[in-house]
Amino acid sequence: MCKNLGVPKLTALLVVSAVSALGVAQDHKMIGFSPTDATKESQLESQFDSKLDRNNPKTWLKRLSAKPHHVGSPYGLENAQFMLGLFKSWGYDAQIEEFQVLFPSPKERVLELKGAHPFKAKLKEPAVPGDPTSGGAGGLPPYNAYSADGDVTARLMYVNYGMPADYETLAAQGIDVKGKIVISRYGGGWRGLKPKLAYEHGAIGCIIYSDPRDDGYYQGDVYPKGPYRNENGVQRGSVMDMPIRPGDPLTPGIGATKDATRLQRDQAETLMKIPVTAISYGDALPLLKSLTGDTVPDGWRGGLPITYHYGPSDADVHLKLKFNWDMVSARDVVAKLPGKDYPDEWVIRGNHHDGWVTGAEDPLSGAVSLLEQARCVGELAKTGWRPSRTMVFCLWDGEEPALLGSTEWVETHFAELGAKGVAYINTDSTGRGYLGMSGSHSLESFINEVARGVEDPETHKTVLERAKDRMLVGGQTPPSDIEIGALGSGSDFTPFLQHTGIAALDLGFGGEGGGGIYHSAYDTFDWYTRFDDGTFDYSIALAKVAGHAMLRLANADVLPLQFGHLSDRIGGYVDEFSKMTDKMRTDTERQNKLIEDGTWAATMDPHEHTIMPKVKPAVPFINFAPLQNACAKLAAAAKAYDAALAAADPSLDHGRSDAALMATERAMLSDAGLPGRPWFKNAVYAPGLYTGYGVKTLPGVREAIDQRDWKLAEAQVPVVAGVIEKLAAAIDAARAKLG
Repeated sequence: MCKNLGVPKLTALLVVSAVSALGVAQDHKMIGFSPTDATKESQLESQFDSKLDRNNPKTWLKRLSAKPHHVGSPYGLENAQFMLGLFKSWGYDAQIEEFQVLFPSPKERVLELKGAHPFKAKLKEPAVPGDPTSGGAGGLPPYNAYSADGDVTARLMYVNYGMPADYETLAAQGIDVKGKIVISRYGGGWRGLKPKLAYEHGAIGCIIYSDPRDDGYYQGDVYPKGPYRNENGVQRGSVMDMPIRPGDPLTPGIGATKDATRLQRDQAETLMKIPVTAISYGDALPLLKSLTGDTVPDGWRGGLPITYHYGPSDADVHLKLKFNWDMVSARDVVAKLPGKDYPDEWVIRGNHHDGWVTGAEDPLSGAVSLLEQARCVGELAKTGWRPSRTMVFCLWDGEEPALLGSTEWVETHFAELGAKGVAYINTDSTGRGYLGMSGSHSLESFINEVARGVEDPETHKTVLERAKDRMLVGGQTPPSDIEIGALGSGSDFTPFLQHTGIAALDLGFGGEGGGGIYHSAYDTFDWYTRFDDGTFDYSIALAKVAGHAMLRLANADVLPLQFGHLSDRIGGYVDEFSKMTDKMRTDTERQNKLIEDGTWAATMDPHEHTIMPKVKPAVPFINFAPLQNACAKLAAAAKAYDAALAAADPSLDHGRSDAALMATERAMLSDAGLPGRPWFKNAVYAPGLYTGYGVKTLPGVREAIDQRDWKLAEAQVPVVAGVIEKLAAAIDAARAKLG
């Protein structure tokens, strides 16, 4: 765009009206562009849109999902080489970066019920009629990666979703899982927490199954008749302790290059301590039928044709697992289009390419959208256009087991990314429906603005308008800018945002149709084209949203970060702390009184095996004033910056402010990292220690409160307040660069 004519001076950083990709005037502002450059940017985006072709994602999806392509697999290598060839044909400086990572695959799997009604689990997913790539021939069988080896025999106990609240229910019933094997249904929280919590409560093995109530016949017709999970479908997945840190277990904090120094396997703190395996609800049914004991509460009951009991089983269950603990190659495809003005500022776009089996929806639906986006950017470059900043496209390997490819790439290039990383835009799987947006709140206004300029294929409204319509139907009143969700973990944005301090967005469409093939051998091209985005209209819509966002970040006169929403969110998180502790204090005082005066005991049914809860220590008053004072400084800094951006001195060249703006995200990092898990350095956003993918905001304080660790909470308040003050100072420094 206008940078082809030389680096301009700014005439105004915010433009009131610009021609959108929809071809009509939109009454909104284009952040970070002068009026002239905003018009040129809109014209560039229209050219980009005109080159998009839905036939390409369809062709690529069929080719890439033709065979199993997990990390280290032969077809995974073929796919990486194929995508590398595409990037090179489009004019990119592209290469494959390899890392050597620990990746276990099954050697022996046995699950059987002993006793009067013996049963041996099939542990297989047979192909379904009419789908030639279903069943995953030659791929990984159903299992959980990074389970411990083990050969255990014990009675079985049912623990619902196996989350902390479920163990509180068990304790209230006087039920102990120590020395038992537990069976948990998928859902309620991240799978890796299920065996972790089972181990912490003394269990010696863990089985995870998909209940039909959650994604099987209770929801609708099962595959191949419908989209939901059939009786043989199994959700594979990693159970590595990724809330401690993701990536290769043997190379904490450093890239898993060929010559890297590695831990011994028994030194790796993120590997699971007990054997755990995933099974289908067809295999789970005989096991659950064997359970005795009391009937579980309503919220614990699934959709199988049985009465659900806590257990124990009427006979022993035998679980035997052995794994090949191999070192395999994770192959990241990295393609760069150098910026002509600021080549050392990188706008990064990523999606992973490895799947558990054929992985058509997860991840290839997102990967082919990225490829089409990159192709069209390459077509623009062939006309002589170049972005102002460097654009980097990445297709990661090994995301499914532990964010392996992205984490090892970030750790290898940590210093370089700290100096050059402008922003990271992530996608994973995508489908038909509504736009989902999560990420750094400094980009909230920006990504809302982008979504205002992309048409929804089904309604022909903008994708932002359709998302707002959904909120209205759900009883919410959407503001001008939809509040984007804070990021926890679960995809490749994690090492960028939470380890390196690079602003990140996670985007995707979905919410229509049904789904029950997640991480199974039935996530195939046939399933995707029959039950999800068979027209590939939403693949193109995602390419537009991510494409426009990337183009604007690469070309903006000033990087389009704003801080009002960020300040509001952080201030809201701090306000929550007082409300949380006040409620905990009131609830604790009330419950303790009911226990101490005998009221609680009088309500207990003597014929049920319930246990009197223990009196809890009183909740102290925590001094949150340092956080509140820091938030006041942040609010003032954010307001001053956003006002300065709107009225910037037109004589200044935008390059002066880029480094300072990039430093605002880095300011959210704490050198020491989070308590007990130093790899996670972002003091504002992190996955919860006991939520897995789910976010914990200001986690140093919030998790201490959750755990009633008042000493730690008091110690973390000044630490987090210091980070917020550092962020405010960085925003002030960025404002000074605007003049």
